[in-house]
Amino acid sequence: MLLAAGCANTSGTVKNQPAAISAPAPPPAPKLPKTADFGQEPSSRDVEVVADWVVNSDDNHAMPFIIVDKTFAKVYVFEPGGHLIGEAPCLVGLTKGDVCDPGIGHKKLWQITPSERITPAGRFVAFLGKDLKGKTVLWVDYKGGVAMHWVVTNNPKERRPERIASPDPAEHRISYGCINVPDSFYDDLVKPTFKDKEGIVYVLPEVESNSEVFKSFYRVKGIDDKEVE
Repeated sequence: MLLAAGCANTSGTVKNQPAAISAPAPPPAPKLPKTADFGQEPSSRDVEVVADWVVNSDDNHAMPFIIVDKTFAKVYVFEPGGHLIGEAPCLVGLTKGDVCDPGIGHKKLWQITPSERITPAGRFVAFLGKDLKGKTVLWVDYKGGVAMHWVVTNNPKERRPERIASPDPAEHRISYGCINVPDSFYDDLVKPTFKDKEGIVYVLPEVESNSEVFKSFYRVKGIDDKEVE
């Protein structure tokens, strides 16, 4: 008797059966954006946003970077990959603002009026260099004479050591524009991190927005002959 087409033959195999079709591979999981690693250290939302932007865009070009939060008077130091390696309180310019007079770097300290004592906001290529007294500072905005260094105590009436220890950010407004950090923080963390290499310092704005301040970048280097305070 003839077998009907498509029926089993005497060997028990199936004829004319379409080949099995593999299920399509699942789409790859979306790549989550990288985030900076703050560990357990609390920080402001603006600091987190800028730090995440840096590590996702590689804006720091594999260099160590620092974020200065003027509003809350804090400094955060990161490894190139975005891991926080230290934070500390800081002192910043007496007057709130994000932009300095273009000629401020050519003035003597006594010529800088209170309204001009601003820590400028922006992205700066920072490097270690000497000030007029021969001390090593981290030049943040060399052209503007703005550096990061230890707490200055030349004028006891300014009470800088007491101010940097205060929990009130308003107490931290006192400098001519430079960023003062605790002596041990500067010596043990800032200087070793930037030794023999440049890095990026992001000073967050307090008047303008982050998008306005970080839309253009520039780099300035020169002779180490500025006064710092």
